[in-house]
Amino acid sequence: MADDWRARKRVRTRRTIQEAALRLFLDHGYDQTTVAQIAEAAGVSHMTFFRYFPTKEDVVLDDDYDPMIEELIRARPATEPPVQRVQNAIAHGIALVYAADREAMLTRTRLLLSAPALRARMWENQAVTQQLLERALCGADDPARVPMATRVTAAACLAALTTAITTWAEEDGRAELPALIDEAFTALRTELR
Repeated sequence: MADDWRARKRVRTRRTIQEAALRLFLDHGYDQTTVAQIAEAAGVSHMTFFRYFPTKEDVVLDDDYDPMIEELIRARPATEPPVQRVQNAIAHGIALVYAADREAMLTRTRLLLSAPALRARMWENQAVTQQLLERALCGADDPARVPMATRVTAAACLAALTTAITTWAEEDGRAELPALIDEAFTALRTELR
């Protein structure tokens, strides 16, 4: 019981820090906002901030989406074509988080695209996401054992997803992200035929 309470408290504190950071980034700009300001706005100490996020960039970049997507892809029927497996898994995952986190997702995406320090880290994160997609599609934990076809498929799926998310942010969220993701994956599948 105490472990459940600690886990819930940890999730609440993490979310509080992220929400405070996003508010400050919107109000004052990413570069002008300090970790000390974020900690104060979240009602935590400077050290507590760093227990949850190693850097200021991580408060924007870190989310729980990748592990969830990997799980969802692995749960899809192996008989589905690989691009369809990824599309269906992402559609399911987006359905779980989009309604509750839409504005935070949009704010985070805008920040990622506008702040140079975040853009640089975004590319690192995308490499990790691609490896996750590769593992989920072929079941190999060793990157050296991932077939080239799986690597290319994972890269193409990541490109479709990134294009949809970028378009969504560039258009100020006017379209719904799930629809844009579906459109991007449909275009990918059409081109692969």
